[in-house]
Amino acid sequence: QVQLVESGGGLVQAGGSLRLSCAASGRTFSIYAMGWFRQVPGKEREFVGSINWLDGTTYYADSVKGRFTISRDGAKNTVYLQMNSLKPEDTAIYYCAASIRPGLVVGAGAYDYWGQGALVTVSS
Repeated sequence: QVQLVESGGGLVQAGGSLRLSCAASGRTFSIYAMGWFRQVPGKEREFVGSINWLDGTTYYADSVKGRFTISRDGAKNTVYLQMNSLKPEDTAIYYCAASIRPGLVVGAGAYDYWGQGALVTVSS
């Protein structure tokens, strides 16, 4: 069992920055990858990016590449999503997720545990 608690959501103007945090607890030793997804009403959950927990390898969706950065703090069992140059279309509920499966995973179905979500609103 892994619990994920997110924080850092809020309101920001277009072009601004925001950082989300996701702290994991429980059986954190079993985590191999952590990812970020976002979702707006009426749409499927969208992959944002992921990080391999062991080697730090990251992968990003094209829509956020160059603007968002995922990092990790293994000692704190925490993953971060640094969001820069935010656009109104980035507005969504952002979810962190943990996978206990080895390797980098990008599909929502590959993740085993999910955070509660953090609302990010980007105003124009």
